[in-house]
Amino acid sequence: MAVASGLCTEFPAPGLRNPIRYITGHNSQGDSVFLQTDHGDHRDIMLGGIGAQNIFYSSGSNPIDVNGNVDLEFAKQKPSLHIPNGCVVRMIDFTPGGASDLHRALCLGIGTVCEGEVELTLGSGEKRILRPGDVSINRGAMHKWRNVSNEKPARMLFTMLDVEPIMVNGKTLEFEMGELMNEYAEYAEGEGPNKK
Repeated sequence: MAVASGLCTEFPAPGLRNPIRYITGHNSQGDSVFLQTDHGDHRDIMLGGIGAQNIFYSSGSNPIDVNGNVDLEFAKQKPSLHIPNGCVVRMIDFTPGGASDLHRALCLGIGTVCEGEVELTLGSGEKRILRPGDVSINRGAMHKWRNVSNEKPARMLFTMLDVEPIMVNGKTLEFEMGELMNEYAEYAEGEGPNKK
């Protein structure tokens, strides 16, 4: 974990706006309406203030059952990093100069830069700088993130989807999250890194 200046004490990170979540659905007449307008759920600081996260949505299944708003009831629970057979939509703010350690999540992580510039480094040492609107599709690769600015915060929006076991050179990959795993709700027995 890299040291950053101006640590987060809450979400959003200092200098970033508080994003609004708009959830749509249908009223009793069948009209399309906004059901909920708020700032998301499950806000937490991460890695001692290096970052902060906010969960905008999660589901426990795919396809997602939106009937009777059962998905919205499920989303009230704090999710694990990803949800087996479901999805998690998580926004992460990075403090100036903030960085994660190298880690691997066994899921499909779709990350879009919303603010700032973020360096994505892979386990091979390859690096790319992502700018607002750029998208990373991480398919179980070892990686780490770093806000390249030492003056401004950065923000990314991640959608985490479950995957089949990932095989590389005949070996099944395993979770390698290190201390980052402590930033998420625990997986149930037999799920995520507890899967045997």
